[in-house]
Amino acid sequence: MDQFLQDHPTTPRTQKELDKVMNRLKRVEGQVRGIQKMVDEDRYCMDILAQISAVQSALNHVGFAVTERHINHCVSEAIERGEGKESIEELMTVLKQFAK
Repeated sequence: MDQFLQDHPTTPRTQKELDKVMNRLKRVEGQVRGIQKMVDEDRYCMDILAQISAVQSALNHVGFAVTERHINHCVSEAIERGEGKESIEELMTVLKQFAK
């Protein structure tokens, strides 16, 4: 993933956008802690698996929200600058990792 930590022009997130993503991530963090507790308490496997599925779904929602913002800001701005092909290729590389 470090290959994407390049110096790209970005549009700063609004406080509302930051709050929304951070709140979702904190919720996921709490869910993961809950799963750890369930494992520690030797809870029923199906209950643990259900919670793991919920965490995966929550992370996917965060990923889609970040992706949507990236497309609406970074990719569209790259297209306007004539750098759309590179930006789209970069995005596709990351999206392929989501599909693994």
